[in-house]
Amino acid sequence: MTVRPDDPAPNPHATEAEVEAALKDTKLAQVLYHDWEAETYDDKWSISYDERCIDYARGRFDAAVGPAPLPYDKALELGCGTGFFLLNLMQGGVAKSGSVTDLSPGMVKVALRNAENLGLDVDGRVADAETIPYDDDTFDLVVGHAVLHHIPDVELALKECLRVLKPGGRFVFAGEPTTVGNFYARWLGRITWKATTTVTKLPVLAGWRRPQEELDESSRAAALEAVVDLHTFDPRDLEAMARSAGAVEVKASTEEFAAALWGWPVRTFEAAVPAEKLSMGYRMAMYRAWLGLSWVDENVMRRVVPRQFFYNAMITGVKPGASAK
Repeated sequence: MTVRPDDPAPNPHATEAEVEAALKDTKLAQVLYHDWEAETYDDKWSISYDERCIDYARGRFDAAVGPAPLPYDKALELGCGTGFFLLNLMQGGVAKSGSVTDLSPGMVKVALRNAENLGLDVDGRVADAETIPYDDDTFDLVVGHAVLHHIPDVELALKECLRVLKPGGRFVFAGEPTTVGNFYARWLGRITWKATTTVTKLPVLAGWRRPQEELDESSRAAALEAVVDLHTFDPRDLEAMARSAGAVEVKASTEEFAAALWGWPVRTFEAAVPAEKLSMGYRMAMYRAWLGLSWVDENVMRRVVPRQFFYNAMITGVKPGASAK
């Protein structure tokens, strides 16, 4: 349950000089930014490994793939972060065992710790998605959540996924920003951050303000965020890229329109205030609101709003060969 001894160690506190260098080196920026976020990432995004997030992860998989015989024997998560997608999919019956990889040593460390705490059969590597350090035909399933938009050469990464998949194996990527969705999400986030950090300067709301040094560090991280977020996607272009990489049975789908318009201000507000102010009751209320708006998206908005206007894109494809799951 540990990384290889020759893998690099996490660097959660980048110096000013390192940040300056990372502004010109996207892969260094990926490492510094995600090492910085690793220990707090689950709290920041309200990630858990219980029924709430198991249902969310399994829901994304089912929406992308449709009915499929489960479980897969061995799965790989690319750009695993804290293991959110794969670990919850494994708990949801999608895969028996797994491997996690990320360019960030800090993220791999946290993902493996989470897997160990859950009693899951998972190993991990610090790895570049463009050169996956596993042999050909190793995995039955490759998954990722909010990772493709961080990879400089997405098509190369998809080719690598197909290489390490067994014939008939499938990849599933979810949580990728559409071009239109990213535009309105960014603006909503900026407006909410500015409003929250301004209002909490008032003495009566001082208890809701994070320490200034934390806000300053968040601002430094935000500067790197502009470097690590490399792409947005039109669903048609994402499908074309997957086919060009060599995949068959390719399908892109999208989700979250009303849910994203509401959810991005909520997420930004939560990141701007002390975590202890956000009770479990509050978090569950926000989750239930998201579920309600997601229902509106699926049953109303999908009929009238073009798919490229939804925030999240999902893509799946199969390696040519034996019949896929």
